[in-house]
Amino acid sequence: MSTYKGIRGLKVRDYTTNPDNPIEGQLWYNTTSNVAKYRIPNLLTSWRTDLSLNTARSGLGSSGGPTSALAFGGIPSTAQTETYNGSSWTEVADLNQIRSGLGGVGVDNTSALGIAGEEPSTNTAKVESWNGTCWTETTDVNTARRLGWSAGVRDNAIYAGGYTSTNIALCEQWNGSGWTEVADLNTGRRNMTGSGQLYTSAIVGGGKTTAVQAVSESWNGTSWSETADLNDSREQVCNTGSSSTNALASGGESPAVTANTETWNGTSWSEVANLNTARYGMGGGGSNSATFAFGGYISDYSALGEQWSTTQSVEAWATGNNINTGRTALASAGEQTSGLIFGGTTPPNSALTEKYNGTTWTEVGDLNLARRAFGGSGISNTSALAFGGVHSSNTADNEAWNGSAWTEVTDMPVARQGLSGSGTKSSTLAFGGSTASTDSWNETSWTEVNDLNTNRGYFSGAAGASNTSALAFGGTPPTTGKTELYNGTSWTEVNDLNTARTLAGGFGTATSALVFGNEPAAAITENWTGTTWLEVADLNTGRYELTGNGSNNTSGFAAGGNPTPAGSEEWSGTTTTKTISTD
Repeated sequence: MSTYKGIRGLKVRDYTTNPDNPIEGQLWYNTTSNVAKYRIPNLLTSWRTDLSLNTARSGLGSSGGPTSALAFGGIPSTAQTETYNGSSWTEVADLNQIRSGLGGVGVDNTSALGIAGEEPSTNTAKVESWNGTCWTETTDVNTARRLGWSAGVRDNAIYAGGYTSTNIALCEQWNGSGWTEVADLNTGRRNMTGSGQLYTSAIVGGGKTTAVQAVSESWNGTSWSETADLNDSREQVCNTGSSSTNALASGGESPAVTANTETWNGTSWSEVANLNTARYGMGGGGSNSATFAFGGYISDYSALGEQWSTTQSVEAWATGNNINTGRTALASAGEQTSGLIFGGTTPPNSALTEKYNGTTWTEVGDLNLARRAFGGSGISNTSALAFGGVHSSNTADNEAWNGSAWTEVTDMPVARQGLSGSGTKSSTLAFGGSTASTDSWNETSWTEVNDLNTNRGYFSGAAGASNTSALAFGGTPPTTGKTELYNGTSWTEVNDLNTARTLAGGFGTATSALVFGNEPAAAITENWTGTTWLEVADLNTGRYELTGNGSNNTSGFAAGGNPTPAGSEEWSGTTTTKTISTD
């Protein structure tokens, strides 16, 4: 018989409280509540923001799915092609012909067809084949047209409907060398959605005749049959899915731009979680359980990417216990189960320090100098550094925390406010403050190192584990989304925040960080993956001039700020604790 230790490699342990950092799959027994508990992933069916295209466009062709995709052509008139490998978009060889409103088929970024569409001012019958490196012109479709629907792979595909000088029902099938006319759609139309990976089994829906449609039809490899309609009539919908029993319809015009998403199970369409950003004319690929949608049009051409998953990891903020003294412009150190907040303004400027054990806040020894708008660093509530800020004027004062008291140590080279910092009590990097200056702390002295690329202060946050690795993001003036990465020698600009912001909170490391809040009071939160920022679950209460800390983007706390200076919240990543019922 299998045992828990045999499966997981560890025994079931007893705890008087829950373990501080349980891992996914861990099982334990709580002797206080006399129940067994376990850790499971937080999963949700939803869209999340992903990497944007290099070139904003709509009406593009596409192939692939969530980890391997191809985008080609589109409006504004372009022949540009981009390939996606799961972590970045890269420009590759262009189509031979500039066009938009074209069909696209293929299961990844190495093999695809670009079918028909509109060359500048005229319909085309041209077809091009992609081999992972370049496009080659191959046999034309029989009827030139644009805005048709396509499904299949490079060597077997189907192309149906579209617009010549009128909407048509014509359907053509590709066998790798030529196109053959097969059974027409029951309803001639353009701009349909539907499944896109099998040429012998597919579903189409929506589109436009003289009006926007909800009509759906199923293809069995020989003929079309009318099936259950979409719940929402629309056109220019993102076209993804794998067969006649699996499809996803997202976005479009109905006639207003919509974010609505519907999933097809072979019998009916069901409304599910909306796109984060309403738009139409997107490219995309995947199935009704995992899809990547990109580009499109909102009020202008968009490059935005979004990933759909029925097993999306869920991250969320939970309201925590209030701090004892509400304040703003404070600093912090530590992590979710061992945190420290200090200073700020109530007003007036405060020297108060409170430590956090994951449940309650307790007042401990005050700073020697009351101040606000300063930097803080440290990995727990027993070890921290407080530097710079405003007392009655800008200060260079620097203090170290040993778990019970603050001690004055060597001042910073230059007094300043609105700076930020990251690292530990013995290895800290301090930067900015309406300047680009950067100073490195080694537990006894400060050393000036290479400046930030952009002068700024009142950051949206900073993250880093030492004075050799840090991330600086946001700030003012002007309010910016710029992000810079420090490697121990110099700063390098990397991908910007999705939302420019200042006076926000942030924590983590150079490869795993979180930013939250904004001025004026906002709840928006973004997750840094090491290469890009992704929008995730909002704070429960929008605020600014807050602080927060955590060891990475999966766990941390936020405290203080306007307009709720006593509030605190806890961030949890992708797992949650469940109790085993014995009823």
